[in-house]
Amino acid sequence: MKALVLSGGAGTRLRPLTHTSAKQLVPVANKPVLFYGLEAIADAGITEVGIVVGDTAEEIREAVGDGSKFGLRVTYIPQSAPLGLAHAVVIAREFLADDDFVMYLGDNFIVGGIRGLVEAFQAERPAAQILLTEVSDPRAFGVAELGPDGRVVGLEEKPEFPKSNLALVGVYLFTSAVHRAVRAIEPSWRGELEITHALQWLIDAREDVRSTTISGYWKDTGNVADMLEVNRSVLELAEPHTRGEVDEESEIIGRVQIDEGATVSGSRIVGPVVIGQGAVVSGSYIGPFTSISRDCRIVDSEIEFSIVLDGASVRGVSRVEASIIGRHAEVTPAPPVPAAHRLVLGDHSKVQISS
Repeated sequence: MKALVLSGGAGTRLRPLTHTSAKQLVPVANKPVLFYGLEAIADAGITEVGIVVGDTAEEIREAVGDGSKFGLRVTYIPQSAPLGLAHAVVIAREFLADDDFVMYLGDNFIVGGIRGLVEAFQAERPAAQILLTEVSDPRAFGVAELGPDGRVVGLEEKPEFPKSNLALVGVYLFTSAVHRAVRAIEPSWRGELEITHALQWLIDAREDVRSTTISGYWKDTGNVADMLEVNRSVLELAEPHTRGEVDEESEIIGRVQIDEGATVSGSRIVGPVVIGQGAVVSGSYIGPFTSISRDCRIVDSEIEFSIVLDGASVRGVSRVEASIIGRHAEVTPAPPVPAAHRLVLGDHSKVQISS
């Protein structure tokens, strides 16, 4: 069995971070989201992985390499434009051959991995197996409709009037039957080849399309709120360690990871928190659910429930929360300015100004 990992999207909902970085490489607990997916694939016993890449191909290649550090053999598959999930299957035909495969969206996060799902699929081998989860607003997702017997009877992509609250999770398992489906469908109104249309084609062709509704944790890390939420969930599982330097004036409470080369002085750290290699925290408060990446500088500041990327600095800021701070960004207090009122008033105006 092979894996097809999609890492070609533009990440528009995470801009401006993704103007200069691939969305799949934004870190969660100081590790890129993409790496969690690759580790889950390796844990499921899959070794052959094709990664579909777009404009950020070089960055993805540099981060993942040949895949050997994950126990994988990686083949890169260029995609000229993000033309839909089914289009990714079309362009990966040579790599996939006639093998069964799992398609994994590189910016998705699933707690617990996919080993059980892969093993069940290999035992039964339906034409397709999809993962579903209940969501509050299904209009933003592909949506599945199930029949009385629990089988999938219909699928829609981002419907205005959803027929259920069951959204497709970004992991799909296929036999080679899907190749006929992706070549038979037409682009949607979005100009994309939709995987929901390919799945519907299989259903209409009376192929066996099954679903599993998961109750565990799943997130599409496509926006800031979801990134912070995933970061929180991963940090809750963090095992504490202190490999850097912490002075006697500092207080470390709860699950806190301080990596090699990091220094903490005169500060209070309340976990779960991760502080990366070479980071400096001085005279500061770091609150729960915060990831400080490598070589950051947090000085005379307070920060919690946030993600701070490599080389960023926060100096002299009283409070930062629910934030993502990009690589080598600088956050400082605004310079003091004289208090003044500037007025352009018409004739016979009346203005009240509080002192």
